[in-house]
Amino acid sequence: MASCRIVIVGGGPSGALCAERLASAGFPVTLFDEHLAWEKPCGGGLTHKALRRYPFLLHSLQPKKAIQTVELISDSGDRAHLCLDHPIVIYSRAVLNGLLLERAANAGCRIVHSRVSAADFSGESVSFTAENAIQHADFLILASGARNSFFPATRPLAPADLETTVGYFVPSCADGIQVKFVRGLQGYIWSFPRCDHLSVGICGSLARHKSRELHRHLAQFMREERIPLQGARFYSHVLPSPRAHTLASRRIAGRNWALVGDAAGWVDPITGEGLYYALRSGDLLAQSLISGQPEAYPQRVREDFSADLEIAARIARTVYHGRFLGGAVTTRMIQFIARSASFRALMGDLFSGAQDYASLKRRLWSQFAGTLGEVLDSILRPPKSTATRPSPRDA
Repeated sequence: MASCRIVIVGGGPSGALCAERLASAGFPVTLFDEHLAWEKPCGGGLTHKALRRYPFLLHSLQPKKAIQTVELISDSGDRAHLCLDHPIVIYSRAVLNGLLLERAANAGCRIVHSRVSAADFSGESVSFTAENAIQHADFLILASGARNSFFPATRPLAPADLETTVGYFVPSCADGIQVKFVRGLQGYIWSFPRCDHLSVGICGSLARHKSRELHRHLAQFMREERIPLQGARFYSHVLPSPRAHTLASRRIAGRNWALVGDAAGWVDPITGEGLYYALRSGDLLAQSLISGQPEAYPQRVREDFSADLEIAARIARTVYHGRFLGGAVTTRMIQFIARSASFRALMGDLFSGAQDYASLKRRLWSQFAGTLGEVLDSILRPPKSTATRPSPRDA
């Protein structure tokens, strides 16, 4: 397939990494994007599994911030801290996208700053409209996000498979991530420190939550954590948060097309992590095309990560709305983190990406007795200092 003309629509992490891999293998690749390196409204965190798989993201010279502390806050105000064995590296999305696009261009990919406005997949080749002209490709890769307008032989993501985000880029500094869970919200509030600003936002199911509700929760959080709004830039976006049956049944590839990244709906429905799955899906599609087996792409994705995301989707509602020992699951989780070293280690692995969902239940039950013993011991014999640690911003 080395002479196959490949066009990629979308220059985010999935499209750019796929372009780099294909161009490096000698394929003629053109990438179209109307924004190129833009500041996408999200946290921008790369977990251990992403950095282990793509170490250039850890060692690049571009500005980034390595974070090893996460503060979790419950709706009732309980707080717990995770000290991560493996750091989460946070990029500005404009910087990260720029890095990946530069690598694609250096590999030989042609990058065009233009919008693709229409596409027809019915012929032997794909015809599409860009730069005010009809053009052709042998294979078209759709990497243009959850609201991508081209869905050949598949269906768009439904509102129940999407989440809305609102937030601010705040000219302030911090040394740790903050995550707050809100009662009734299928989502959470975050504060991710970047090199010269914070990305502070909230996400919630598009089908369940209104923008006004999200704004109210976010404003309260920013007041409580003393995060200033002066000079902040507002953002809003729609991201995938797919249900299990959507992940299991949705078609992601055809004879002359494939979906990657957010367009395919690959985001962890519990943690919200999307960058790893964007990068990995672009990589796996490139491997399939290079080997001359584009039809193998869906199975490769399933074996690599999508089956695990289905497990996460099945338990997401329990995590956000379930009850355990008379309290909300998220509240009990934070209380257990504060009082149990073994549970704290488990959750640290989950947040850093070192713990998958397939083995999570087994690990939880195998150490449940020990975890409960540590919690009870902490309650009966509390440490000398029980003061709540200040947030990184107040330290």
